Amino acid sequence: MTEPLASVLLTDLYELTMLHAYFDCDMNNTATFEFFVSRLPQQRNFLLAAGLAQVLDYLDGLQFSTDDISLLAGMRRFKHDFLKSLEGLRFTGDVYAMPEGPAFFTDEPILRISAPIREAQLVESRVMNLLHYETVVASKAARVVLASPDKSLVDFGLRRAHGAEAGMLSARASYLAGFSGTATVLAGSRFGIPLFGTMAHSYVQAHADEADAFEHFARSQPENATLLIDTYDTEAAAHKVVSVAARLQRDGIAIKAVRIDSGEFAEHARRVRAILDAGGLQHLTIFASGNLDEFRLLELLKAGAPIDGSGVGTRMNTSSDAPYLDCAYKLTEYDGQPRRKRSEGKATWPGRKQVYRHYDENGIMTHDELTVDNDARGGVAMLQPVMVAGIRTSPSPTLMESRTYARGQLDALPERMRSLTPSEPYAVIVCEPLKALARSVDAGLRSSRNSGNGIGGRDVL
Repeated sequence: MTEPLASVLLTDLYELTMLHAYFDCDMNNTATFEFFVSRLPQQRNFLLAAGLAQVLDYLDGLQFSTDDISLLAGMRRFKHDFLKSLEGLRFTGDVYAMPEGPAFFTDEPILRISAPIREAQLVESRVMNLLHYETVVASKAARVVLASPDKSLVDFGLRRAHGAEAGMLSARASYLAGFSGTATVLAGSRFGIPLFGTMAHSYVQAHADEADAFEHFARSQPENATLLIDTYDTEAAAHKVVSVAARLQRDGIAIKAVRIDSGEFAEHARRVRAILDAGGLQHLTIFASGNLDEFRLLELLKAGAPIDGSGVGTRMNTSSDAPYLDCAYKLTEYDGQPRRKRSEGKATWPGRKQVYRHYDENGIMTHDELTVDNDARGGVAMLQPVMVAGIRTSPSPTLMESRTYARGQLDALPERMRSLTPSEPYAVIVCEPLKALARSVDAGLRSSRNSGNGIGGRDVL
């Protein structure tokens, strides 16, 4: 039986009912859809694109299994000839996309699919699901990285992630955005992410003596002994670490770090640092965890807390302050004709588009231009072909390569955009050829309806 997350039926019912209607009407000309974000969340100056690798894997494997078709037949919603047509369905279209890792802004497409409309329509829900989630997490994680520069940051989010796939993909997205690694073992194995682990309070509590817990763990994990010291009394535990470290040193075992998971982090860290330094453990690092996010880490940085690294979980992989994006996957062209949604407050730009990014002499981003695809301009064309006629143009970059690219993109952000508070928006210039195309589409709509009234949407003039 097909794995649930690999099944093409991981979609919304209306994708299938539309496919049925297209089939009945013999509609299957080329359609273009674009994925973009309509507005940034209140606390975000930028978003970080992520999830493309998973989208391409999904498109590569797109097909209806025998079990899928049997399930649909059992619903008694779909005609036999339609279901028969699904047996050979594969993705045969073209995909243009931003690579994983760049910042992007309102109305800028990060992915464009051109394919027979049944294919392009069918993939909508899962494509949005993958791009949305990883972009949400990568954008949050990027803020954590900016708030805690040159510190070790580890994804601790699996246990409160919204499901197993979310736990895996949040580990991937946070590493792409600049985290040092993850505690999720399967994510480390599958994506090549460095693994980090410490111990739980339960391990300390299971021992009658806290010092024994420290020594037993260090002897069991001599190459990676990080000790949790806030189960009872944080400073008292730090003194025990000094004593245990002296005994272990005689056997060639060195404790790597201590972790503080509660209380006033800055004050505890200062006291613990003093205790460890006085005990000759200047090399031993201090790691913090427990309801941390970019705002708390920035406070600790400003307070001068001697914390060398942090585990960040729930607030990162649920993006607690901005858990969703106002994103869309909209039809922009069908059968060679530009299409435009004009719903009030939800108008879209028509046609296939390109984003050109411009930099100053220091490599800092200055502005983007949003225009029609055939309007060549200066700057860097952000959307590049990644799949042609259903075949990838090249292997996806490794996660490390995407991570390096993302680091460069964060470094290229104007200083104001790197702030955790809202700044003056980044300039995205809508070029005249795109505005002209929108006016042309609107004129056609008015002509076909024989009325210029009642058409909502933004003013493009």
